Amino acid sequence: MFGDSHLIVVDLGFGDAGKGATVDWLCSPQAGLDVAAVVRFNGGAQAAHNVIADGRHHTFHQFGSGTLSRVPTLLSRHMLVEPLALAAEARELAALGVADPLSLLYVDERALLTTPIHGAANRCREDTRGTARHGSCGIGIGETASYALGHDAPRAADCRRPEVLRRKLIALEEHYGPLLAGGRHRYDPIDDLVAAYTAFARAVAILPGEQLAAFARQGRLVFEGAQGVLLDEWRGTHPYTTWSTVEPRHARAMLARLGAPGYVLGVTRAYMTRHGAGPFPTEDPALAIAEPHNGTGEYQGAFRRGHLDPLLLRYAVEACGGIDGVVVNHLDALGDIRTATGYLTPDGCVERLACGVWQDLGHQRRLTDLLAAATPALADLPADMPGYLEAELGAPVVLTACGPDRADRTLRIPAQRLYKD
Repeated sequence: MFGDSHLIVVDLGFGDAGKGATVDWLCSPQAGLDVAAVVRFNGGAQAAHNVIADGRHHTFHQFGSGTLSRVPTLLSRHMLVEPLALAAEARELAALGVADPLSLLYVDERALLTTPIHGAANRCREDTRGTARHGSCGIGIGETASYALGHDAPRAADCRRPEVLRRKLIALEEHYGPLLAGGRHRYDPIDDLVAAYTAFARAVAILPGEQLAAFARQGRLVFEGAQGVLLDEWRGTHPYTTWSTVEPRHARAMLARLGAPGYVLGVTRAYMTRHGAGPFPTEDPALAIAEPHNGTGEYQGAFRRGHLDPLLLRYAVEACGGIDGVVVNHLDALGDIRTATGYLTPDGCVERLACGVWQDLGHQRRLTDLLAAATPALADLPADMPGYLEAELGAPVVLTACGPDRADRTLRIPAQRLYKD
């Protein structure tokens, strides 16, 4: 079905659509795709990709979601790497029977480091916003990216250079001193951080550059995205977004440098969710869908549920520059789910959301305002839900899931006949 293409997995919603479970299946022996590596192409330790397979459950944060099948992970330069969290995740994976998880990990030396200093600053900043919080995870992703715009920020390569790392951490601490002094959040002493990071450098392979070609010669690459396109730094509902390019621009660029084809899989649930603040037109608090792996976060707030929204999904597909196939998860949870056919707004009926030009935050703020004022026009879902989404999104539904386990996924080959390459 996918030919010789490398695969790019991207979430078409606000996150939590099942990217990790999708990547796990693609990397599993059942799929038979001969995956050589999972490449993380955005985000950082705030990702929470839940995988249930062979009686084991793990929430992947930085390791690729193919790790239970012992597929190596490459953290690209677009990842924000948090070494302390990686070490903790490695211990969790080892407890699940994954032998020596850190031996499966490769890190681009240019990747920025997220430190406990960033995390403490992030939480202090959100505290000062009060009820106007942006919905952060509180890990320091935005602080990592914003600090690096104007400073010589710590990077993975610095873990091999203790004195350089120490100098950068001291500068980071001084920069955030005024913000941290007024808050309640603390972090490990710099000497302890330097010791931990240099130990990290001894335990993992920190590579000069992407090294993608070497992995690609061994088999297929699966690019695993984090968050969702509707949270993208330039395409999402500003300011309730992540400091990360979620749409597949970076993954496509990496493949272009290899001269290799990519097949973009857009992932969605059969309904919509959002974990964090921001507009959510089809939100319905009455929907009682169990969420055993998504609870209330101190900074994100409650996990939110809503009806299917093809308008937002079509917007996400356009923001991605198009997709090649669709993955639909949670088909077992349809129940009372309906679908939006349009929005009623103060300016009239809206049936399409304009994508605008890249890096126009004014357009994104207007989109946020429109969505905040929108009331969805809802209709019953057609019986053939995958076929309905194919027609709405203009791409074949190639993989479906009717449960959380790897075994609950089905390759939907007949849909391929409806579309031509």
